[in-house]
Order: sequence, then C-alpha cells, then structure tokens
Amino acid sequence: MPIHNADIIAIFEEIADLLEIQGANPFRIRAYHNAALTFSRLSEEASLLVKNGVNLTKLPGIGEDLAGKIREIISTGHCALLDRLHKEVPPAVTELLKIPGLGPKRVKAVYHELDVQTVEQLYRAARDKRIRTLPGFGEKMEHNILRAIEIHSSQTRRYKLVMASQYAESLQTYLAKIPGVAQVTVAGSFRRMRETVGDLDILVSAKPKSAVIHQFIIYDEVNKVLSSGPTRASVILKCGIQTDLRVVAPDEYGSALLYFTGSKAHNIAIRRIAQKMGLKINEYGIFRGKVRIAGITEESIYQAIGLPYIPPELRENHGEIEMARAGKLPKLVELDDLCGDLHAHTRATDGHNTLREMANAAKSCGLKYLAITEHSKKLAMVHGLDPSHLLKQCDEIDQLNTELQGIVLLKGIEVDILENGDLDLPDAVLSQLDIVVGAIHSKFDLSRSKQTSRILHAMEHPYFTLLAHPTGRLIGKREPYDVDMLRIIHMAREYQCFLELNAHPDRLDLLDTYCQMAKDEGVLICINSDAHSTFDFANLRFGVGQARRGWLEKQNVLNTRSLTELRPLIQKNQ
Repeated sequence: MPIHNADIIAIFEEIADLLEIQGANPFRIRAYHNAALTFSRLSEEASLLVKNGVNLTKLPGIGEDLAGKIREIISTGHCALLDRLHKEVPPAVTELLKIPGLGPKRVKAVYHELDVQTVEQLYRAARDKRIRTLPGFGEKMEHNILRAIEIHSSQTRRYKLVMASQYAESLQTYLAKIPGVAQVTVAGSFRRMRETVGDLDILVSAKPKSAVIHQFIIYDEVNKVLSSGPTRASVILKCGIQTDLRVVAPDEYGSALLYFTGSKAHNIAIRRIAQKMGLKINEYGIFRGKVRIAGITEESIYQAIGLPYIPPELRENHGEIEMARAGKLPKLVELDDLCGDLHAHTRATDGHNTLREMANAAKSCGLKYLAITEHSKKLAMVHGLDPSHLLKQCDEIDQLNTELQGIVLLKGIEVDILENGDLDLPDAVLSQLDIVVGAIHSKFDLSRSKQTSRILHAMEHPYFTLLAHPTGRLIGKREPYDVDMLRIIHMAREYQCFLELNAHPDRLDLLDTYCQMAKDEGVLICINSDAHSTFDFANLRFGVGQARRGWLEKQNVLNTRSLTELRPLIQKNQ
C-alpha cells in the first residue's frame, strides 16, 4: 500500500502522545512532534524521496533514528515502536486525545488516576463529578469536557484539505493511467477548496466497458468496498476517507462535474433558474423536453441558462449567481499572481533553513521578494530574537541582498502582541525594519472586548504593518479566539495596515467570510506561507484557494504587487 506523508504524521503524532502519557523524556516526545510537523509542511511525498535515494536526515528535525523509522513505515506500513507502545498503553486511550482541550497531560492524569481508557468512561467520570477532584482540573474543566464530548460525538469526521489532497491526487493519478480513461476530476468540497473535506467525490469520463470500476475497488489503499456497480462504486480508504467514484460518458462529463462539485445549495439555485426557462438540469445534462441541449462542459451548462462560468470556489449560493447574472463576478486571484511572501522564518528561531536557503527556495517558486520575520523575544521557547540578535540578522540580510539575484529579502519580525496590546520590541528597533508582523501567541481566552481592544491597540502602533493569522485558530485543534473582526478591519483601513491570510493548512486563517468583509472595506489581504522550511512555500496554493473562496481578486491581495509598488504601502511611517 502506498504510504503518504499523512500516514507518517499520524504514526509520529501517536507515538509522541503515547510517550507523553507514559511520562517519557520531553525531548524525545518533542522530537516526534517536530518530525510530524516537518512532514505536515513537506510538499513532496516521503516515499518518493526514499525511492529516489534522498538522504532523509537533510529534512528539518530528522536524525538517523527517525530516518530509519520513516523507511520502516514506508516499507512495512507500520512502526515497531508504535506497536510496542500499543501493548503498553491501551489503544483506546488515544481516542481521548481527539476530545478538544484534553491534551496528553490531562489524558495521562485521567488514565492513571481514574483508570479512564475510553471516551465513554471519560463521559461517565465527568458526569459523576469525579474529574473535578483531580489536581489542575476543577468544575469548569469538567463541564468543558462534558460539552466537548457531546460535540465530538455528534460530528462526522472531516479531514484537512492538505491531508485529503495527498490521497485524492494519488488516486487521481492512478485512475488517469487506466486504459480508456479520458478525464479524471476530484469534485465535491475538495474542488471547492473547503478547509476540511468529509469525503472524496471522483468523476471519470471513460470509454464503454472500461475497467475503471474494477481497478478502483482493487486499489491498494481501499480498506472496504461499500458498493460496486457498472458506473459507480463507493469505498472506504485505509485512512478512513469514504471515496465515491462515478463513471460517465464524455458528453455528460460537464453536467456531472457541475452536479458532483456542488454545493447542494448552488445546484438547487441553478436548477430553479433552468425550471423557469422550461429546462431541466440533472447530472446527465440540461434538457428541453427529452432533448439534451448541453452537458459536455460546465461552461455549456451555465451558458444554456444565461450565466457565465462560475468558479468552483464560489459555488456556495452566497451571491455568486446574482453577481454572475449582473456580469460582476470577480476575476479571482491565481497562484501565479503572487510576487512575494511576507511571513517566513529561518533557523535563527524555529525555522529549519538558512537565510540563503529560504531565499533560493522562494525564488524557485517564482517569488521576487521574501520577508524574513522571526519570532520576537517573548517566545523564548522558539528562541525569539531580542533587539541585538534581530539587528544582527538585519545586517546579514543586507549583506546577502548584495549577493542574491532575482529575489530580494526584506527585514522584518513577527512581533508578539502582549496582553495589553503593546508590541514585544522597542520602537528604536521596529523603525529599522521593512515590515512588522504582529501576532497573538498567548492569552487566547480573553473576552471578546479585551481581545479586540488588545489587537486594536497594537494596530495603532506607528510601525505595525500586518496582523498575522488574525483569528488564531488551528483547524480541528483550537477554535478562533473571540474578536470583533469588523472593528479590526475598520482599524486596518484607518491605520493603513493589512490582514494576513496564513496559508499553512492547519490555519487557513483568515476565514473566507472575513476576506469578503475586508475586500468590501478596501483592506488588502496578504497571502503568506508562514514558512519554517524551504518546503513550506508549496502551501501557498492552499492560501490562494482560501482567498478565492473569499472572492479576492489580484488587486485585493497585497503581495501581488511588485516590490516597487509594495514598498510605499508597507513603509508608510518611514
């Protein structure tokens, strides 16, 4: 079975969690978390790196021991260390880690002190008011655990876009090689670039009597076949994602693609327009009576009902049809529109590569400029820079810029926004930078008014340029902190600063709805990778997908400007 980066991530994260539950050495635990983080940012499949003889120890945070385990996972599909840990700690205990707010330390406490091994046992312990008796828990924590379990139990599992892409794109490549197959598209919420994906919908155009269905259900990564017929099949992949395949004739492909891309609300609205025109739309085409008048392409379907083509990212029935009818659909931003990236780290703090390596990697992705924005001193755990070390790096950047060709490094900082809204470094230092990226890394639980005031105060600072990951969310791990985003957008407009759309797949922060709000208010969004290694620039595609869902056009995105156009915008106080 092919091994994807997501499989390696899952194994390393589980090893780290089980080690923490056991009370293992913190440095050993962190090594596995860091290795998982490396693979979450890796654009290339580790299996291909091994196949091509690449030295895995060149990857950030990967030593000989971890490299050996990676090769073991790729060759066998499992890890002996994890197998051993499963014998020492009941496997069900790891299910407790899926409850929001219940990390390894708390799982360790309920496991050792209350012999809680399953989610059901945890629920009973909380219901019976036994959890509040544990040190560091209390009545409020007990209530939060009860609520989190109830929410968790009612939710259908969803997968981050980056994880789904590894399985979807691999399967798409496999299907495209089958004789008789003309086209393969991954449709559904994946094609609409939703932040998370519940399942995969794959559409194939193929010649009659092709072997697509058979080849699909015997695919190496299929765990269970739910159904199989002449033109459709449904399976569960070994990673847990349900994947549905539909095979159609070439003259039905456009209509089927529109239908299976969705959203449901968009499709209903399209059908209503057709009905008013005396037409019928379904997955087989658009019909006048029994005569099919369109269906080969999506464009032909839209054209038949008097609309221009609507990009998949906009198909949520959030006004796109009215705008299409009025001829006012946005020309959405493209990945190739990006000229630079204004948020990146090196090994001077928690990054894994040098200034030169990051510059060359950005250049190879077609970027013309890159801002180096290390963490500030408040984040001691990642070796945040104090004034003297930051100024030293500025000198290094100036020197390197005399040697680089085709790309320019900008001097910056990702400065902590303190609880009172002050910035973590003095003005005398901030004034010497090209860009100041403000970020919240603590006190996520402040009230709405306090959190909003904190950010507004920071944005008033004369050297503040850009608000990083504005809601602080980590998809599936941490909810956004509570802020009045409209007030923040208004402040950004008043003080001529900008909001980031952080492209890391764990964040995709700013939300698409907030992107639309910023666009309406004339506030520019900056699509940044938040790169911590040379591999991370590949994540910009996910940020662009989120920007497109937020209706952003090239002119709405700060870093589509050339460096000459950018400088006056980011240096308004210099």
